[in-house]
Amino acid sequence: MKVRYNTILVAVDGSEESKRALRKAIVLAKDHEAKLLLVHIIDSLTTIPAGRGYKAIFPESDTYAREMLNEYKELAEKEGIKDVTEILDYGSPKVRIAKDVAKKYNVDVIVAGAAGANAVEQFLIGSVAQHITRYAPCDVLIVRTEMENRSQ
Repeated sequence: MKVRYNTILVAVDGSEESKRALRKAIVLAKDHEAKLLLVHIIDSLTTIPAGRGYKAIFPESDTYAREMLNEYKELAEKEGIKDVTEILDYGSPKVRIAKDVAKKYNVDVIVAGAAGANAVEQFLIGSVAQHITRYAPCDVLIVRTEMENRSQ
């Protein structure tokens, strides 16, 4: 049986963990000649008072996210990925990625960096990576290391 991924979603937030995930997602996309979705969800559920719009309160976060996605798209295209889509949305990253975006775009595999949250945050709210692993309707690759750091 040969595994074929046609649509690969990589969750990015600008952290070193998500940059490692991006690099591995690019390798996967090249190997599978797949579409690459660069997804960033601005966590508006925990930071915005009810009824207020995120863009109105934190416009710099929206600008940062768009610039980051643009930079990552250019990197993927330089590596030879022909079909790269940037997705910027608002809400709970773990819910939006695992349930909404993955289903809407018929994703075959989600690539995410290992949890950047500290132990207390993971205990109280759980990490995005944990949630994605549990609830995604597709395969999930959690990236912990660089490609060169693999055991032989």
